[in-house]
Amino acid sequence: MFNWTSTQRNVAFASFASWTLDAFDFFILVFVLSDLAQFFHKSISDVSLAIMLTLAVRPIGALLFGWLAERYGRRPILMLNIVLFSLFELLSAWSPTFAAFLIFRVIYGVAMGGIWGVASSLALETIPDRSRGLMSGFFQAGYPCGYLLASIVFGLFFAAVGWRGMFLIGALPILLLPYIYFKVPESPVWLAARSRKESHALLPIIRQHWKICLYMVLLMACFNFFSHGTQDLYPTFLKVQHQFDPHTVSIIAISYNIAAMLGGVCFGSLSERIGRKRAIMLASLLALPVLPLWAFSSGSWAIGAGAFLMQFMVQGAWGVVPTYLTELVPANARAVLPGFVYQTGNLIASVNATLQSRIAEAHGGDYGLGMAIVAGTVAILICLFAAFGRETRGIEISGAVAQERR
Repeated sequence: MFNWTSTQRNVAFASFASWTLDAFDFFILVFVLSDLAQFFHKSISDVSLAIMLTLAVRPIGALLFGWLAERYGRRPILMLNIVLFSLFELLSAWSPTFAAFLIFRVIYGVAMGGIWGVASSLALETIPDRSRGLMSGFFQAGYPCGYLLASIVFGLFFAAVGWRGMFLIGALPILLLPYIYFKVPESPVWLAARSRKESHALLPIIRQHWKICLYMVLLMACFNFFSHGTQDLYPTFLKVQHQFDPHTVSIIAISYNIAAMLGGVCFGSLSERIGRKRAIMLASLLALPVLPLWAFSSGSWAIGAGAFLMQFMVQGAWGVVPTYLTELVPANARAVLPGFVYQTGNLIASVNATLQSRIAEAHGGDYGLGMAIVAGTVAILICLFAAFGRETRGIEISGAVAQERR
């Protein structure tokens, strides 16, 4: 990273910041569910429908904004994407009714779905080929970084600004636009493809490469179960099953999000040495011996250590995902196809919280058991899928070399 040009560093920061602020906006809702329920006179489960709807429509955003980025360029569509998700985050603050709030969150979800594919393609097509593993881990670390940022902002400002103020703060990503406009150039790969007038029609690409598309959707379904299965119910596990106070829950959450960022960068970088497949398999396998400490130990220190190690491994495996998907797909579909299969896998995994909750309810409220069953199962499945997948380390992405020499 230190050998990159200033332009490449600007692109890397802008892409990371876009994904971080997108995740920040998403996790704001997680922290204010009970306050929204009280304001709109609904149950928490009713309000949690907003989370499910946001996740469910993300594939639409990935398809729409990815297609636009293939036609008109990564940079302008990334800016449009940021404007839209910031706007609907702002409108969420002024929701007059619960129905209006749900509508705003659905449209926000469409905008959120586009960021990952567009931002990752811009970054990975710009930085040097030899640094894609590092950039992949750095970029993916934006998701837990956004979670961490939301938890800090909630702790510092919620008492003063309330839930509406939290959503107003969530509109701040729009301040990233001047930086992108003045400091971030278009992807050199997209510029080269435009000069060749390549076709960007998605359906012919999917028909031609249907086997790899199916493989990526199944792999990303497992990955999203891995991530959501170790994150979504963990605060509930800490509060309900272990009766930890909010301060303890906050400290543990901060620690495992820091671990998630470190793991993504570590295994993303490692994939440049041992290969994408081996890095994914190693991180997934190392999560298995952590399961007892993470799900079945007692005491805040032991559980905190388990949570730290688990997220280091889970997000370590995730750190390889952006570059692996980018390298698997054809050059003229890098903005649309990786994001689309990622969000489609996310849609399949959207049943995770309900599945884990029902396992817990069937076993006397043992959330640890429900989380361990899901996390352990998908860790093994990810290893199997990765083992039978194609190794992509060393693939050249045309345009990066030209950009590197500027």
